[in-house]
Amino acid sequence: MFLTNIMIAIGLSMDAFSLAILYGTSGINKKNISYLSFIVGIYHFIMPILGFYIGRCILKILPMKPDILVGSIFLILAIQMFLSAFKEEEVTPLNKISALFLFGFTVSIDSFTVGIGLGTISQSILLPPILFSIVSFGFTFLGLKLGKFLNQSFGIIATILGSVLLMILAFSYIF
Repeated sequence: MFLTNIMIAIGLSMDAFSLAILYGTSGINKKNISYLSFIVGIYHFIMPILGFYIGRCILKILPMKPDILVGSIFLILAIQMFLSAFKEEEVTPLNKISALFLFGFTVSIDSFTVGIGLGTISQSILLPPILFSIVSFGFTFLGLKLGKFLNQSFGIIATILGSVLLMILAFSYIF
């Protein structure tokens, strides 16, 4: 279970990492690197917990096997992440706190949907969000720092890698 949580945390962090590389190349200042990494980490902690409680309500309303729900969510996320790797992203400056929070929110939506199936992934409600938070903080920070030195094609590779990890997890839950 711990390895599964780590793989999910890495998969969830790849979109933040790839976008952080992109924003790192745009010259984000040191203070905003720290703020943005912290904000992304906090969102990756809160969103799965919210998703967990909403997921419990969904499973009460729609009786289905939780593994099928989790696998379906992972598969949808993996496909969406894979397709987004080939879209051109427009870089908006991250010079306002509202832009930092918006960035953090957009890269954390997928952790909300993972939270829906959190009960089937782990017996602890807090361990996965803590791991998601730490890993996403680290990947965001690293992506912003390395963004100055890496080309943009690495961001596409990171997104594809994240989608492949989520697809593997999706099929392991479905089958």
